Amino acid sequence: MDYVLTIVPSVAEGLQVTLKIFVITIVFSLPLGILMAMARLAPLVPLRKFMAAYIYLMRGTPLMLQILFIYYGLPFIIEGLRLPDFPAAIIAFVFNYAAYFAEIFRGGIQSIDRGQYEGAKVLGMTYGQTMRRIILPQVIKRVLPPVANETINLLKDTSLVYVLAMNDILRITRSIVQRDFDTTAFVVAAVFYLIFTFVLTRLFMYLEKRFNVYEG
Repeated sequence: MDYVLTIVPSVAEGLQVTLKIFVITIVFSLPLGILMAMARLAPLVPLRKFMAAYIYLMRGTPLMLQILFIYYGLPFIIEGLRLPDFPAAIIAFVFNYAAYFAEIFRGGIQSIDRGQYEGAKVLGMTYGQTMRRIILPQVIKRVLPPVANETINLLKDTSLVYVLAMNDILRITRSIVQRDFDTTAFVVAAVFYLIFTFVLTRLFMYLEKRFNVYEG
């Protein structure tokens, strides 16, 4: 028990990096995903095809490869452009998860009955008003379960930043194990992940009940 208490502060220090990446990715990728979903359904064919190709590219290649490309590959394409490790990781995570969220929101938008659009048009609502007041509240309710799954996946995927030698929870845990020849640190890290997964699960359960009133 004494050993656990000595390593918890170090593991918690790595948790700060993990949570920063997680929170910033969620804050930017969710709204970006909604915009991408709307572009994916836009009447403008070139925009729709471009967004479909982009989403296919981001979902069809590993996130780790995208991280490495942004950090190591961009300087070869744009001379002199060398992003620090943290911004490179954030860019990769945001644009990768925005693509996944875009497909989730696209499915949610397409599940709404077209009659609701027509009814809103009869009432004199603009497209923006229709989306904001009628469609999106229902979409959010319907997409919460898959969004919850992707959010939990994001929490675990933050460990991929080890390829940039960032001191996230997993990298620090591994260094402790290699230093002390003791796997207890892995158990401590697992407990941290499980705690935050539990918190996220409960949060999304609350949101599902909260938005249930919008289900038509």
